[in-house]
Amino acid sequence: MQGIYALAAAAAPKKGFPSSELIIILLVVVAFYFLMIRPQQRRKQQAAQKQSNVAPGATVRTTAGMYATVVEVDGDDVILEVAPGVEVRYMKRAIMEVVSSGEEPVEDIYETADDETADDETAADEEIADEEIADDETVVDETAEPSDAEETAYEQATGSKKD
Repeated sequence: MQGIYALAAAAAPKKGFPSSELIIILLVVVAFYFLMIRPQQRRKQQAAQKQSNVAPGATVRTTAGMYATVVEVDGDDVILEVAPGVEVRYMKRAIMEVVSSGEEPVEDIYETADDETADDETAADEEIADEEIADDETVVDETAEPSDAEETAYEQATGSKKD
């Protein structure tokens, strides 16, 4: 019997809250604040400051990753020039960062090196297309009357005469 009482006494909860558990919980909360919440708040403040200080002529990157030049600032909106002559209206919140002059995007690497090469390629493509048309011997004259064979085939397919 005494064994049962010893087990019951050992299994009984201790009275009071252990301070070591409270300290561990507080340390986790403080670490979470300094590692997660505080840096995120700083990033939001910096982004809001950059967005409010945008001026015409600045090169910016939008949240979608598009580089553009600010043409006009209109309240909470900005007008960005994404290509020569192409202007779009964005909200200021869509500006991710103002790109400094040293970080401007590199020109499109897929553009043709010089216009003469592009013109030569276009002319060559046109010549090939003309040759293909000349090689095609089948010419359909849509103004000609249909032949008897065509009319018969049409009647069999549709079950009615062609008008």
